[in-house]
Amino acid sequence: MGKIVAVCTSEKKGMRKKNVNEANLKANFGIEGDAHGGDWHRQVSLLALESIEKMQEMGLDVGPGDFAENLTTEGIDLISLPLGTKIKIGEKGLGEVTQIGKECHTRCAIYYQAGDCVMPKEGIFIRVLEGGPIKVGDTVEVVE
Repeated sequence: MGKIVAVCTSEKKGMRKKNVNEANLKANFGIEGDAHGGDWHRQVSLLALESIEKMQEMGLDVGPGDFAENLTTEGIDLISLPLGTKIKIGEKGLGEVTQIGKECHTRCAIYYQAGDCVMPKEGIFIRVLEGGPIKVGDTVEVVE
């Protein structure tokens, strides 16, 4: 079981997200108020704090939201979750893993600073099956 360390949103795609501490997951949409919400397979993105720490060890001044992830987690091995895995987020939220990693069509500022970026390899995406409020400190766990 892991936990949420940041809940991040942005008004536009392609930009770093800001930690808003809490938000509402909406079924078949994503996070209310986030630019990536909509009727598609990448409604919410997750990235582990452990992945961000790898970039910090390379000397980058980065933190939660800087890789445009919606949920920064800790204590759960996101990239080991197979497609179709269901994950419970908070008390009521339920998501299904739809994509692991992504193709980076344009190199972001992080890539140019470090020569690498973790989101394309270690970020995952989910579709929201059941909505509900989520906040920093909530648990994230695989549903058997």
